[in-house]
Amino acid sequence: MTEAPSNTPMDSRVEQALRTPRIAIDAIQPVLDDGRFAAKASIGQPVVVSCRVFADGHDQLAAVVGWRLKGEEGWRHAPLKRIDAGLDIWQGQFTATQVATHEFRIEAWWDLYETYRYELSKKHAAGITVSLELTEGRLLIERAAQRAQGETRAMLEDLLHRLDSSHLDDERVSVLLAAETATAMAAADPREHCSASPIYSLEVERPLAQFASWYELFPRSETDDPNRHGTFRDVHKRLPMIRDMGFDVLYFPPIHPIGRAHRKGPNNSLQAGPNDPGSPYAIGSEEGGHDAIHPQLGTLEDFRELVAAAAEHGLEIALDFAIQCSQDHPWLKEHPGWFSWRPDGTIRYAENPPKKYQDIVNVDFYAEDAMPGLWLALRDVVWHWVEQGVKIFRVDNPHTKPLPFWEWLIADIRERDPDVMFLSEAFTRPAMMARLGKVGFNQSYTYFTWRNGKAELSDYLTELNEHPLRDCYRPNFFVNTPDINPFFLQESGRAGFLIRAALATMGSGLWGMYSGFELCEAAAIPGKEEYLDSEKYQIRPRDYHAPGNIIAEIAQLNRIRRQNPALQTHLGFKPYLALNDNILYFGKRTADLSNFVLIAVSLDPHNAQEAHFELPLWEFGLPDDAHTQGEDLMNGHRWTWYGKTQWMRIEPWNLPFGIWRFTAQTPDPDLK
Repeated sequence: MTEAPSNTPMDSRVEQALRTPRIAIDAIQPVLDDGRFAAKASIGQPVVVSCRVFADGHDQLAAVVGWRLKGEEGWRHAPLKRIDAGLDIWQGQFTATQVATHEFRIEAWWDLYETYRYELSKKHAAGITVSLELTEGRLLIERAAQRAQGETRAMLEDLLHRLDSSHLDDERVSVLLAAETATAMAAADPREHCSASPIYSLEVERPLAQFASWYELFPRSETDDPNRHGTFRDVHKRLPMIRDMGFDVLYFPPIHPIGRAHRKGPNNSLQAGPNDPGSPYAIGSEEGGHDAIHPQLGTLEDFRELVAAAAEHGLEIALDFAIQCSQDHPWLKEHPGWFSWRPDGTIRYAENPPKKYQDIVNVDFYAEDAMPGLWLALRDVVWHWVEQGVKIFRVDNPHTKPLPFWEWLIADIRERDPDVMFLSEAFTRPAMMARLGKVGFNQSYTYFTWRNGKAELSDYLTELNEHPLRDCYRPNFFVNTPDINPFFLQESGRAGFLIRAALATMGSGLWGMYSGFELCEAAAIPGKEEYLDSEKYQIRPRDYHAPGNIIAEIAQLNRIRRQNPALQTHLGFKPYLALNDNILYFGKRTADLSNFVLIAVSLDPHNAQEAHFELPLWEFGLPDDAHTQGEDLMNGHRWTWYGKTQWMRIEPWNLPFGIWRFTAQTPDPDLK
């Protein structure tokens, strides 16, 4: 027979159990990987926090979310409310007003007075004698008054006086159950069995991290003669047009000196002529490396003047940060230990079999000589351009560089200037794309470019709205890039370009296009998603007023985005029923439903499509026969909808989509 263990001195496990919080707090969101990474938020936008809070017994609980700037001592608090009693789900929100790293935690405690009120109300309603309960209630208020100070103490002392001057039990019950009594008691609550969750990080970023329209161009092509290299000064004349189309960010591929060794010719040919400009991604020559400017573009002063001129037109300049070097890059002579060399003494150039990039060599982040010199040099490159006025960087192929490097570099730069943002250009496996968002990238390229069918678009947009992606991944829907001429656009004509523009602008708060998209450029190398006569290897002047352009439509889409808060984020998406597999029909709405936009996009660029569809009357709590208001945001036409089931016809030769503001206002009798 086993003897009972001695309980003196106190068993360490018992001691630990006694110290363990009585109240359970779990399933906290937004939290990434148990707090390993900071979730994303935007300045001025509510951060919705949810969690499970529960404990033994039937006593009532209270909970708040506390938040603060990282490094602050005190906490600000906002209440949490239990929104699902069966699942113990609590929810609340707070709004950060500063671009910086924040912290938050959940606090919960035994709400003594609310427990008392709950039991008193049930007993009194059931006709049970509550004389003893009235005595208990007075004692609770008396003890609270002794703890309280100032206005709260005065309120509690007044409540005691009212209790003592009441002659009937019903009067005392009314005082004890009153909302003002609950408020005063909450202010003096001793917070028994108070528990606090771990502290979690939240990266609060500026509005442009969530809502922006990007336009990409090659400055060297801003010329009217393919034999004359465009300059920064030539870009000035394009600024009004880009602004008028509604763009916020003007993005340049690398603007640095281009190497001569193994320079690529037109269409990625291995032989370049003496006047071929080469690929701007082959960075570095005798004129300098990543911190220098290609001489034919202009000077550093010219660049700074362009940054200032762009700002006057409401545009921010974004630069490409491509960590790769031509074989002429100064670093090869100055720091050969930063690179990978073959046994025969030749340098290892970039390959993605069967593709070869002889004009590019990659650095070796973990070479003995590269730690930490290379890391610091790359950080200094970014900071150099920040000092020239650049606050946005599109990062080329970040998934081929070490994750610890990005986590360190982005944190280092943003500690110096929290307004700096990084866009991840990664088309790779889902886990890596999500991880890049977690380590600090503010925005990310996506699979949107290759999502064309109704089901795959709906599924992808839904996935981006769900945890964990909604908390770590801000999708930037680029419709094309210099590297990607999508098969869909090659075959779809003008209507196809409008389809993709509508999907991108309506599907996410972030979207981008590479110049030529507005002209419906689609000529491709047969069988490849690559542009024929790619601008990556040659100068490409354009007539931006060419017939058949979609400039006016792009401008209107961007205008609609600015006028409707529901469209200024990828969140708030919900698919709705349209009985046609060629029509994607969905809604975007703000949390309070004050702004509700319905979008129907035909995915067929060649044929008219028709469908019966449902208005989401249930979202407003309306019956199926309710009257609602519609407004076509492309042309301003307004009407009254009658009932839930409606019908649409979309003709791609006119406009392959419809965008309607949906309201539940009282019908206007003048609208028929």
